[in-house]
Amino acid sequence: MRIVIAEDDALLREGLALLLRAEGLDVVATAGDPDAFLEAVDAQRPDVAIVDVRMPPTHTDEGIVAAVEARRRHPDLAVLVLSAYVEQAFATSLLARGSARLGYLLKERVGRVEEFLVALHRVAEGGTAIDPEVVAQLLTRSRPDERLRRLTPRERDVLALMAEGLGNAAIAERLVVSDGAVHKHIRSIFAKLDLAPTDRTDRRVAAVLHYLEGGATRRS
Repeated sequence: MRIVIAEDDALLREGLALLLRAEGLDVVATAGDPDAFLEAVDAQRPDVAIVDVRMPPTHTDEGIVAAVEARRRHPDLAVLVLSAYVEQAFATSLLARGSARLGYLLKERVGRVEEFLVALHRVAEGGTAIDPEVVAQLLTRSRPDERLRRLTPRERDVLALMAEGLGNAAIAERLVVSDGAVHKHIRSIFAKLDLAPTDRTDRRVAAVLHYLEGGATRRS
C-alpha cells in the first residue's frame, strides 16, 4: 500500500509516517501544505492519501479542498481524513459524494493503532470508515426525522454500525446475529425510510445520511 500524508504539524506528520512504516506500509511522501500534497499525489500516484482537514494558510478547509481536488485528478485514490474535531458539514458531505474509498477519523484514533490500521485498510480496499465518535456526536446535533422513529432499537443498532462503515458480515459479528438477520434488518430499514431501489441512489449511503442528519438516538 502506497501512502501520501498531508499534515501541517511536523511532529504528527513524521510520527504517523514512522508508525505506518513500522507496520510495513510504504509512505512514499509527506507534505505540510495543500500544494505540496497535490504535487506528491501527482508524482507518486499513491493508493491512499491521509489528509488533515485544517491546513495552511487559513487552517479552515484547505485539506478538504485539496483532497477533493486530488480525487478529481485521480478518481481511484482512497482518502482518509483526520480531524481534531467533528466537522459536521464535511462528515455528511463525505457520504453525500459517495462513500467508496473514503474515511473520516478523529486524530485521537491514531493512538489506537489497531483500530486506525483497520480503518486505513478498509478505506484502501474500497470501503468506508467513519469514526464512531463522529457518528455519536453528529447524532446529538442533528434535526429530527420522523421516519427514523419507525425503526426498532435493533434496526437503529444496525444503521449506526452502517454509519461507521461496517459491512453486513462485520455488523453480524458485532451484534452476534446471523448474516441473514442483518440482511433482513437492512431491508426493513430501507422500507421504513422510504428508500426504493433506483439506479441513481445508493440506498445504503442514503440511509446513513438520514441517520446522521435525522437525530436518531443510538442505544448504549
